[in-house]
Amino acid sequence: MAKRAAVKTKSADGVNPRQPCPCGSGKRYKACHGGAGGAADVIVSRPFEGLAAEGELIALREFVPSATVKLPLLDGKREILLATVLPMAAAALVRGDGTAFVGLQVQTRSGDVSRDLARAVQWAQRAETGEALPVVGVDDGSDPGRLQDLLDPAAGLAPELHRDFGWWMPPDAEPSNEVQLSLERANAAILPTERLEAPGVSAAYWVDAGDKAHLRWVRPEPEEKLLAALARLAVRGEHDLGEGSRYAGSFRAHGLLVPVWDLDRELHSSEWSGPADELGKRLRTALTSLDDEPLTEAERRARDGLRGRQITLR
Repeated sequence: MAKRAAVKTKSADGVNPRQPCPCGSGKRYKACHGGAGGAADVIVSRPFEGLAAEGELIALREFVPSATVKLPLLDGKREILLATVLPMAAAALVRGDGTAFVGLQVQTRSGDVSRDLARAVQWAQRAETGEALPVVGVDDGSDPGRLQDLLDPAAGLAPELHRDFGWWMPPDAEPSNEVQLSLERANAAILPTERLEAPGVSAAYWVDAGDKAHLRWVRPEPEEKLLAALARLAVRGEHDLGEGSRYAGSFRAHGLLVPVWDLDRELHSSEWSGPADELGKRLRTALTSLDDEPLTEAERRARDGLRGRQITLR
């Protein structure tokens, strides 16, 4: 029996469906951008990549309880405040006084948080006073791009942290019963949190968890290189913040590693800014040394131990 000739077809984009997708996801094109759901089905593991504010965006989405910050939009036709959590976990709203907010800690309908946020920003730019967007729905074809297309990529963020969620309401406004209940529940769940301020420190937050305090620091380096640098410091006993601190482990969030240290909660949060700055300097030196000095056997063992104390947030 004669063998059938293989039939190779191409998509409308000229891509073989069985070849890797040009987006770099690692999937075949037919299971990625060439599939029925297109880009909406693609899981973007590092949604804020390319933005100077990447670390702060991850912190605000994952563990900072109450904070707001003005978005550095390229199109400034309306000021938009990025917020950690909005009433009823809304994706966006325009407060009674006309202030527009977009929420970070929300449910998403796609695999790209950046694209969902861009659509929420697009909605907030045209919404009327008092309107709210409960959730970013399925793609409506408007395609605002991604957050990277809307923001100044070189602009950092310096969020304003709040003790509670009173900023949900305009001054002197009376919340509805539903909003008041949501406000009380949100306030009750807040863990005292402070952003560390130091020249070489960003996206680092002190959190009072009750029995102890923690430092959670979103790091920009590739995971394996950061682990190697931490291992190099660990062998020397230099991977903590000094007396009253202990390296606890790390978690992955949106493509970056977030190391965590346990801290003596009797010390004020501001007292850890200097030690964090010094640790940052040691880390930078260790990262640079990796280019010329491979890990020793002891450092490789330390790296394996650090790797075993990781979790991934999904």
